Formats: sequence, structure tokens, C-alpha cells
Amino acid sequence: MGHNMFRTGFLVRATHTLLTWVITLTLFLHNTDLRKCEERGELLLPVLFCLVVVLSVLLYFAVSLMDPGFVLTDAAKGVQGSNEEMETMIPQSATPRLRRCGYCLLQQPMRAKHCQTCKRCVRRFDHHCPWIENCVGERNHRWFIVYLLVQLLALLWALHIALSGISSSVSWELWFRVNGFLLAALGVVGVFSVVVVLLLGCHLYLVSVNCTTWEFMSRHRISYLKNCGDEENPFDRGVFCNLWDFFCICRTVMWEKMYQRNNWNTV
Repeated sequence: MGHNMFRTGFLVRATHTLLTWVITLTLFLHNTDLRKCEERGELLLPVLFCLVVVLSVLLYFAVSLMDPGFVLTDAAKGVQGSNEEMETMIPQSATPRLRRCGYCLLQQPMRAKHCQTCKRCVRRFDHHCPWIENCVGERNHRWFIVYLLVQLLALLWALHIALSGISSSVSWELWFRVNGFLLAALGVVGVFSVVVVLLLGCHLYLVSVNCTTWEFMSRHRISYLKNCGDEENPFDRGVFCNLWDFFCICRTVMWEKMYQRNNWNTV
């Protein structure tokens, strides 16, 4: 029973949510800027901070519970007119054969990978994130970036609020006793802030060159990339086009489409 709960991510999500609200409550109970605004009747700052925290939690659950793009059928069966379309998507001289997954036995579309944790193949697989206990892939990658942005805003704001509540004392022992909970919250928020900054920076860079974490880390083992040069990326259309394709939700993007070298910077 307990093992099954952990597999579904219940413990991870419950721990994340509990930690978020414990830190938020700590910031409200101590003599921070939030508490001072509340005592003066100025509720705009506390309400805005709570809304940012709530939004970060909602985005966390949305990304955590969202289908990341699981492959449900063979790639050839999932695309109408697949042979003709693949011929236009990929130059014939460099067309790699689609591989069949050795675990779920489905034919994988290009850029898909089998996740050992989820036990499913994921389209445009980026990585499996233990923080959200879910894969990051074609369908939830952009929302993962949005979540990181909102989470970073909440963390940096919480750092500022926690620092505003640190008070002086006549002795170090008394100082640690008075500020103990705030110092603990400050430590946790600081560590998470560093992690989120690094994650966000890495993902924004990879998005700007239309590359996934898996492709970046394992390109020497991936059939459609291992014969490319170190600086060569057949999916890169230029920073502006890559970012537009990634964040635009009003149209469907064919992530498997490869571009010839002399056409990379064309739309």
C-alpha cells in the first residue's frame, strides 16, 4: 500500500505542498513585512503573496498530473499519411529508421524515449523530474517552464520577507532561539532558489536551441544526432522561431521535423 502511494507520487506531492504552506505560515507568524502590513491593515501585499504561492501550487499539480505526451500507438499508425509526411519532414539521405521500444514494444516517434520510472514512452522526452514525480515531455514542458518562473518569483519574494523578519538580540543563543524558525525557512528557501535558478537557466537555453535535456546529455548515443557535429542541431530554427514554437499554444508544432543546414534560419 505504502509502496503504491509512493509510486503514484502521493508522498512527493504531499511533502511539497506541506513544506510550501509551513514556510508561508512561518512568514506570516513572525515579525516580517507581511505581519507588519497585516497589523497596519494594508492587505494588498499579503494577498498578492498568497496568490503567487497558490498559483505556484496549482501549477505544480497541473504539471505533475498532466500527461507529458505518452505514446499510445505506433508512430506509423498515429499519423495520417505517415510515409508521405515523414518524407517531407526528414531529408531522404538522412532518414533514420524509427525504432521499436524494447520495453513497451511500441514504435517510437523521433525524439521520444521510454521512461523507466513511468514505464511509458514519452514524445519529445526531456527528463523524468522526481520533484514533480512525472516526466517532462511534449505536452507539459512549456508549463514546466511557466511553473519554474512562478516558483522562482515566490521563492525570491519569500527570501526578502524572511530577511525582513530577522531581529537582533543581546546574545547569539537568544538570537538563534528567537529567529530559529525563520532561519530554517530561510535555509530551505535559499536552497530551492538556487536549484530553480539553475533549472530555469538550463531549460531556457535548451528551449532557445530546440534541444531537450536527454538529447543534450546523450546525443552521442541517439541515432539521429550521433552523426551530427558537436555544434549541429537539425531541429534548430534560430532563437526567435524556437521560442515562438515552444511558448505558442495556438498551433500544433511538429517537433520531429528536421531542417537542412542551409534552411535552419528560415521559417
